[in-house]
Amino acid sequence: GLRNYVQMFTEDPRYWRSVVTTLTYVVIAVPLQLALALVVALALKGMKRGKAFYRSAFYAPSLLGASMSIALVWRAIFNDGGTVDHLSGTGGWVNKPGWALLAVALLTVWQFGAPMVIFLAGLQQIPAELYEAAACDGASKWRQFLSVTVPMLSPVIFFNLVLQTIQAFQVFTPAFAVSAGKGGPADSTLVYTMYLYDRGFVASHMGYASAMAWVLLVVIGAVTAVLFRTSRSWVFYASEGDR
Repeated sequence: GLRNYVQMFTEDPRYWRSVVTTLTYVVIAVPLQLALALVVALALKGMKRGKAFYRSAFYAPSLLGASMSIALVWRAIFNDGGTVDHLSGTGGWVNKPGWALLAVALLTVWQFGAPMVIFLAGLQQIPAELYEAAACDGASKWRQFLSVTVPMLSPVIFFNLVLQTIQAFQVFTPAFAVSAGKGGPADSTLVYTMYLYDRGFVASHMGYASAMAWVLLVVIGAVTAVLFRTSRSWVFYASEGDR
């Protein structure tokens, strides 16, 4: 029954390590990915030539990054003797408990193309008159960004935040490939879905894995509800006025 599964979760240290690892991954990957997507979208918005080419080039990793082949290439880049090792001389990140999860997160950050395209579409919908009025009032570029761009783009920021957060909680392929399916080193890349896979398809504890899946569903639903609840205080919809 439910009580038995709760007891099993409580007594399973690897389960709680997977929870902490996943939360850490979400906190690292989602803000970095959205920040990079917004910066690139702002740069593309100001371009007059080659915008279509660069937009397609930056979007391409979003089409390729979720595949196992790209994840394996990523593992080679961050492994001992890989590109990162040659450039930094610090050794491969995938073999260091303190750095392996960051390598996984950077693979997600590299797939910033989808939120970037959405940000770019939102930026193009902001009336130029607002920037002109702000400039006439003496607002600097940074002040225009904070007072015009961010409020007018807040619905798009909220949409990307919800979408990427949900996807981050379900991360599997990057962590599986980078850790060679083991969640190592020292369980530092053992994300929730990988441990769910281990319990269900490696150890054949399908009941345990099913319970984990339900917990993940509930957590994602709760986090999404919290994001919608808090959005009332910072998401601005121009058609409705200040909320």
